Amino acid sequence: MAATMRLISRLSLVTGGGSGIGRAVCQRLASEGASVVVADISEESANETLRSLTGDLRGQGHMAAVVDVSSKESVKSLITSIQAQYFQPPSVCVNAAGITQDDFLLNMEEEHFDRVIKVNLKGSFLVTQAVAQALVACGSSKGSIITVGSIVGKVGNLGQVNYSASKAGVEGLTRTSAKELSRFGIRCNCVLPGFISTPMTEKVPEKVISKMKSLVPLGRMGEPAEVASVCAFLASDDSCYITGASVEVTGGLFMG
Repeated sequence: MAATMRLISRLSLVTGGGSGIGRAVCQRLASEGASVVVADISEESANETLRSLTGDLRGQGHMAAVVDVSSKESVKSLITSIQAQYFQPPSVCVNAAGITQDDFLLNMEEEHFDRVIKVNLKGSFLVTQAVAQALVACGSSKGSIITVGSIVGKVGNLGQVNYSASKAGVEGLTRTSAKELSRFGIRCNCVLPGFISTPMTEKVPEKVISKMKSLVPLGRMGEPAEVASVCAFLASDDSCYITGASVEVTGGLFMG
């Protein structure tokens, strides 16, 4: 449970909110008082997250929504439905939607490269653009857009040329967005998780997990809630002088 109520009256959109880091982010933002829109390509997963959210505070109300972040029309429809429901755009947005389709460079199918880039990078662009446009149009004085990247976007990873490229791309997207949107009071930051225990990592063989843990100075995998706590900080006014930053949540993995 959060120790503070930093996000009371904040409307928050979390893509990829149906599982893993996205679900943990939804739960953390709600626990700090935000109204949360849980957006996911899976309606069932979004509703499952929705049922797990606290909503005891006056004025706090959550909703689940289906979105394909790689589709401009789907993203546009999402923002329209949010504004119809709440009469305002989200002032907090967390881009947590992402996929992997791993293979080595020499074997990777073009369609697998394209799909990961389309969801992870283009999807972050479309959602960031749509939320920023809505905030600027309504004259909002502030906003916080947070994109979940990955440490492999900085260092690369065997078998993940598409994923690594997409996550390197979202850092560039975040920095440029931060420069362009700061005059509107919109901050843009990136969170870079390391090895986190999520549905993605559940498919990894145990011997590989053990090897991964041995590389982490803190000696363990991270938890989604530990990434979510950083997202909550960046969503709040506690980080009001931070924009264009990339915050590593890695247990010290690949520290310089």
